[in-house]
Amino acid sequence: MIKVSVLYPHKEGGKFDMNYYVTKHMPLVRQKLGAALKGVSVEQGIAGGAPNSAAPFAALGHLLFDSVAEFQSGMASHGAELMADIPNFTNIEPTIQVSEVKI
Repeated sequence: MIKVSVLYPHKEGGKFDMNYYVTKHMPLVRQKLGAALKGVSVEQGIAGGAPNSAAPFAALGHLLFDSVAEFQSGMASHGAELMADIPNFTNIEPTIQVSEVKI
């Protein structure tokens, strides 16, 4: 199983519309990536590890696929449209990490 994590770090002057992300962007992701997309989760950062510290990330989106090839194929077909939607909910440049799920 492959997990694609899209991380939106907190930044000065950053905005993130969680409502749009959950109700518009992620449904678009599900629609475009179709059956290759095995699972989705969204997290909103609320705190850091130390008491009274800020969360390092405003939001995290996680997508599950059977293989890197399935992720890459879906992004080759629909990536431009998905990336074009990002300014509708944030001005934060995301960091993307592809990981192999071990547990």
